[in-house]
Amino acid sequence: MQQVYGLIDTLTYIYYCMIIGYVLLSWLPNVRESFVGQLLGKLVEPYLTPFRKIIPPIGGMLDISPIIALFALQFVVLGIKEVIRYIAGMF
Repeated sequence: MQQVYGLIDTLTYIYYCMIIGYVLLSWLPNVRESFVGQLLGKLVEPYLTPFRKIIPPIGGMLDISPIIALFALQFVVLGIKEVIRYIAGMF
């Protein structure tokens, strides 16, 4: 079971880094148009879009939706781990 938790933690960490990298690329618009920027956009935007619809930018400029998305991702991961622990406890 520790291997499953380790895999989940690793994948979560990678996705966290992808989200943070994508946010940092927003400060450099020309870099966002590169291959890496477009790839990150395709992987991260589907997750961030619902949060951006709910949470408007503060002052029209500051987008805090990625921060909320990272918190939500952490809660989802904790929920997945609890479900796995519950299922493993049944056997």
